[in-house]
Amino acid sequence: MDYFCHPTSVVDAGATVGKNTHIWHFSHLSAGAVVGEDCSIGQGCFIADNAVLGRGVRLQNHVSVYSGVCLEDGVFVGPGAVFTNVRTPRAFVSRKDSFIPTTVKAGASIGGGAVILCGITVGRYALVGAGAVVTRSLPDYAVAVGNPARICARACRCGAVVRTLTLRRCPECQRELPPVDFTLDDTPHQRGDSPCAMR
Repeated sequence: MDYFCHPTSVVDAGATVGKNTHIWHFSHLSAGAVVGEDCSIGQGCFIADNAVLGRGVRLQNHVSVYSGVCLEDGVFVGPGAVFTNVRTPRAFVSRKDSFIPTTVKAGASIGGGAVILCGITVGRYALVGAGAVVTRSLPDYAVAVGNPARICARACRCGAVVRTLTLRRCPECQRELPPVDFTLDDTPHQRGDSPCAMR
């Protein structure tokens, strides 16, 4: 085994785990879960069958990644963040054959306690504020907060939040800032070459 798994955690037969990944206390990876290299799975996490984590993903404590959810390379998910995979759940109606896929694209960060509704895409290097409820897709580099989440700024790749649209360079790292479309998107996402294409 070329990854670390704490003795209190369970990795079911059939799960794929990349090398140098660390799985901490009381977590569970289902058969069919795909976890890339160099990931960190915090305490009390659950990764379902047909969930995909790319390389270098960081899950803080008590995050559940359900079937149909894909986190691309370098995604950060804060403690207690929630992903969904059914729009209209009922305890007495099985919808296991109609999970709606959700993608968080490379380098994005999801704040603690945020809720990401199914069927949307969070763009590359976007920042979702703690406690936000994201109901529509977010473009690359967007910063979104609130319930429902609204775009309030743009994020640099380094994580700096830039509220001034006229700035062309990040005040912290001096990297050139891309423009951000401050509208919310309902269009289907394209998986392309992302790890999500494995689903």
